Amino acid sequence: MTAVANFFTRIVNRYMPDPLVVAIILTGLTLVFAMIWEGTNFVDATRYWGDGFWNLLAFTMQMTVILLAGYILAKTPLVDRLMDRVVAGIHTPQAAVIAATLFGGIGSWLNWGFGLVLGTLIAQKLGQKVKGLHYPLVIAAGYSGFAVYGVGLSGSVPLLINTPGHFLESSIGLIPLSETIFSPYLIVMNLLIIVTLPLFNAMLHPKAGEKIIEAKRITPTASETSDQPQKYDTLADRLNNSPVIGIGMGVFGLIYAVLYLLDGGGITLNFVNLLFLFLGIALFVTPNRFLAAVNDGVRVVGGIIIQYPFYAGILAILAGSGLVVTFSNWFVSFSSAETLPLWSFISAGLINIFVPSGGGQWVIQGPVMTEAAHQLGASIPATALAVQIGDQWTNMVQPFWLLPALAISGLKLKDIMGYMVLILFYLGVIFGVTCGIWGIMGATA
Repeated sequence: MTAVANFFTRIVNRYMPDPLVVAIILTGLTLVFAMIWEGTNFVDATRYWGDGFWNLLAFTMQMTVILLAGYILAKTPLVDRLMDRVVAGIHTPQAAVIAATLFGGIGSWLNWGFGLVLGTLIAQKLGQKVKGLHYPLVIAAGYSGFAVYGVGLSGSVPLLINTPGHFLESSIGLIPLSETIFSPYLIVMNLLIIVTLPLFNAMLHPKAGEKIIEAKRITPTASETSDQPQKYDTLADRLNNSPVIGIGMGVFGLIYAVLYLLDGGGITLNFVNLLFLFLGIALFVTPNRFLAAVNDGVRVVGGIIIQYPFYAGILAILAGSGLVVTFSNWFVSFSSAETLPLWSFISAGLINIFVPSGGGQWVIQGPVMTEAAHQLGASIPATALAVQIGDQWTNMVQPFWLLPALAISGLKLKDIMGYMVLILFYLGVIFGVTCGIWGIMGATA
């Protein structure tokens, strides 16, 4: 297994550019595909790109806040101490890889921003502590837990189609979470991933005598290790470091979250963002500590902020030229009621390489797939979630969502991509089988 991983690592090291360059290359490929397959001329394709460049600003902010809120929560003293306790009991490289995968997976199911950061942070801590641990692999393992984000509590598609007023409500209605996130198919799938993916990742660790890259040791500064209480001489300093203000604002936001649920509100992206943001404020205790974590987190989300418009432009070309509809319809043309979810999964995975956005992709691909589900008699929940699963599947090798892990770990994309390719193949089997079974059972129900 390590020989295969080394093969892909060598290939990636030689040919894989940085994430921004990948986004630019994908833009060029999309232009070419639109001109060749849809007959779109260069001028029109360029207009689509420019007009759509800022179309996903609202969604970009949602994605940025959910990642930033997850980062803040993962950096709170309470969570940080819990991570230290976990790390303290791990002494072997294989156990470290397993732990990083588990924390990344469970955290991503709860909140994708939290899990994406938690998996990387605990992998970083393990890299500092465990001797002989291959640092690129443990970071890849921590990120691989992100593979369950779309079928977790913050998954964009299941939350969107459960939100009153969503753009497809007139055709598919509201689909409750009991038929998506909490369906038996996804519960079994997630359990299978949580149990087997850590073991698969552990098998990838280099054997004794093979090349191992350990993490660079970081020495804490005096300010980070000092237990001396700080003195605040001015009123402004006392207010900035007031537990009353910090905890009070955090609790106030959490009270609203409870009232919102009691009033019948659903679990939406905005609700999840609010919950994690104010939980972070409360756990940091003071405004100053909270803002310090925010400033640190901006470095992690910076790549996403600047690159999302590029992918919005790609999405605009795909939509304006009709390329994504043509591509989706091609898969629909040879689908049946039983196989539509499987082909929806595969087509969504391929489209996600060009547009790494479950919500943005669903806006274009969702109407095609749900209309096909109506005509073929396929399961609507299975078809919709298959699109989401395809999205989370190829996120394993989509450089865009790897940016936070790379920013935290200090690694380059080429350092971990070889492992991510193998993880992609492994997860593809589990996801494909799940979508296939769900499609067969859903069509006959």
